[in-house]
Amino acid sequence: MHSLVVEDDLTSRRVLQRFLSDFGACEVAVTGVEAVEAFRLSLEENKQYDLVCLDIRLPEMDGQKVLKEIRRMENEKGILGLDGAKVIMTTALNDSRNVIPAFRSQCDAYLVKPFDRQKLVRELQALGLTSAAV
Repeated sequence: MHSLVVEDDLTSRRVLQRFLSDFGACEVAVTGVEAVEAFRLSLEENKQYDLVCLDIRLPEMDGQKVLKEIRRMENEKGILGLDGAKVIMTTALNDSRNVIPAFRSQCDAYLVKPFDRQKLVRELQALGLTSAAV
């Protein structure tokens, strides 16, 4: 599994990277702009991400805008529906002003911080990204 962690908080970024590295290559971006650029490059190099873990509160461009941009880039490349990257919003924001727009913009799951490895693995299983035991 090829994943991208988009997180400005160092501790959260390291925790997610450590969890996801057990399942394959894991790259990181600190800002929304970096995330969009990393995603664009992955598409250009035909090394599409299987998973993007995306915080909402990010410098330069928030996670909601990043998600819309990811889906726009996929659409331009003809990557539709289930063929796209799975996006899990990983955020402390657990209110309808954030959850509903994320799903409208086609996120696949929403994990509220703090979360643990078990919750993340269950989401990966539900999304068909791993069959690993919790």
